[in-house]
Amino acid sequence: MFESLAASVFDNAEDFWIWFADKPLTVILILVIGLVAIAVLRRVITALTERIAIGQKPRSVETVPVGTTTGAIPVTTTGAIPVTTTGTIPVTTTGTIPVTAPGSVPGQGRKRRRKNVLMTPQALADVFGAVNPRAAERRAQRARTVGSVLNSSVNIVIGTIMVLSIMQTVGLPVAPLLAGAGVVGVAIGFGAQSLVKDFLSGILLLIEDQFGVGDNVDLGTGVVGTVEAMGLRLTQVRAFDGTLWYVRNGEILRAGNRTQEWSRAVAPVQVPLGADIDAVRAALGRAVDRVKNDPELADSLLETPSVRGVDDVDQGGLTFTLHAQVRPAQQWAVARSLRVAAHAALLDAGIVARSAPTPFDEGVTGDTPGVS
Repeated sequence: MFESLAASVFDNAEDFWIWFADKPLTVILILVIGLVAIAVLRRVITALTERIAIGQKPRSVETVPVGTTTGAIPVTTTGAIPVTTTGTIPVTTTGTIPVTAPGSVPGQGRKRRRKNVLMTPQALADVFGAVNPRAAERRAQRARTVGSVLNSSVNIVIGTIMVLSIMQTVGLPVAPLLAGAGVVGVAIGFGAQSLVKDFLSGILLLIEDQFGVGDNVDLGTGVVGTVEAMGLRLTQVRAFDGTLWYVRNGEILRAGNRTQEWSRAVAPVQVPLGADIDAVRAALGRAVDRVKNDPELADSLLETPSVRGVDDVDQGGLTFTLHAQVRPAQQWAVARSLRVAAHAALLDAGIVARSAPTPFDEGVTGDTPGVS
């Protein structure tokens, strides 16, 4: 059927193949090459972004030879370091693990062909839990978003090249189309410049890692809260009172991140004007020691809490400030603990007076006054 159709259009088969090799075959080749290029580039981009997202790193060539004197492996936690598929090195204390003699690594004797024990930084990070979950989540979000943008860019660029190449092959004029596309692009640019600005700002926010999901931020104009979602056009921020703010990325002129890398807990404490400053500092010193030794706060503190001198004097009294560098988003919990400890220490030292007893403190029962 195909040969009869070709024979009806062309004088002979040779004319048909000449025509087919001239334009249709070129068009087919352009389509095939373009689609293959899109598929390959998208696959490479997706693989790279996923590799970055999950935190995989190339296998290190650094090894610890078994059975020779190589030094020591530093250890800062409790657990076990995987050595081969047949054994582990138990870790029960802080210090170092010497690797000095044959047989010191379990499982070495049976399979002599396994001469090296890989101790890559990634393996140690996995063992000791050194990867920050929040940082990993933000890295994954940035990587996948950038990957999505790159995939879309690949589709647009290669698709445009394919269309223009096919038009040129079949003899259609390309210059008028490009001129018309330029005019349309300018018109769309003027009409949707705010949308383009939002998308570009969103891409920069993600690449620069100014803030991420879970961070407590101040975006100006009264938008203060925790980031719940980030997109290329909008950022969603949940305020303390439950209000969900939708902020266009192009309108974010400044961003204050209160939970990036580390935070500082600040607890101002006011005492009467006539209080002995040395006695106050001693009492507050006991308060910060109490917070420092609190096991529930051990993972939150990055430094020992300290007391500054007199920061302010007004009619209400003298203001001292307790502060400590803490892990991200832990400043409020630590500040509350500092205030509670300071209040208890000042009460014990007699620097501040206890409140007058209430009927509830004295164990009085009965109807609450003023409530019918």
